Amino acid sequence: MNDTLYVSDLDGTLLRSDQTLSAYTCAAINRLVQAGVHFSYATARSIDTAVRVTKGIEVDIPVIVHNGAFIVDSITRRPLWSARFTAEEEREIYGVFEEHGLFPLTYAVIDGKNRFSYIRRKCGRAQWEFVLSRIGYEDDRRAREIFSPREALDGDVYYFACIGDSEEQLAPAYERLKDRFRCIFARDIYTDAPWLEVLPANVSKAAAARILQERLGCSRLVCFGDAANDLPLFEAADERYAVQNAAPELKALATGVLASNDEDAVARWLEARCFPHKND
Repeated sequence: MNDTLYVSDLDGTLLRSDQTLSAYTCAAINRLVQAGVHFSYATARSIDTAVRVTKGIEVDIPVIVHNGAFIVDSITRRPLWSARFTAEEEREIYGVFEEHGLFPLTYAVIDGKNRFSYIRRKCGRAQWEFVLSRIGYEDDRRAREIFSPREALDGDVYYFACIGDSEEQLAPAYERLKDRFRCIFARDIYTDAPWLEVLPANVSKAAAARILQERLGCSRLVCFGDAANDLPLFEAADERYAVQNAAPELKALATGVLASNDEDAVARWLEARCFPHKND
């Protein structure tokens, strides 16, 4: 068991459709961790929101957040590894967005803290709804309102996210950036709003999982996912499992297709693999 690293996506995979974990999944994951199984997750979320939605499970090894831009200590929330853009890349990316009348959220380490910056008057409806969903928690103080694009690139920028009101609004920027950077252009599984996420070219859940795998001394990587941003992770893994609600392209690559995220599919598979005689 200790020779394998198990990595699950969160939204649409480990989490149910209401963005929660069932009591069964919490109990199963905790049993696995206590038995010494190396279980982690890889998510597009920040560590702040990931910790909030995974309350109830006791992951004791580092986790992967922001689609691979950070590997974070799951207990202290301290970054153990992180990516970042060069100053020239930051300016290039933000300039492309501006040329198309877009003002993305910029995520950066500023004065040692993870922050995201937004210009309220430049946010479209979908982007503003996202910002509102992140500023109502006392333990989440990342939001930073700015008032001009000049402030958007403060600190060490590692991630851009632009949420549009239509795919057509974001497509030109995607076409300009996709060959130079790691771009994820997809619809949010909860709101159906189109997102364009931009990360450094060498950043992915897969690259971060390989770093974590090496740190832990594991020879095998097994992953679980549901969406297009899990494709690199699937390509890198020794075994890969898609949930029933996964995108067709993910199912096509999968070692196997499990039940849906609303049926505790990942936890049930892990228990069967790691505790095969539990129900004998």
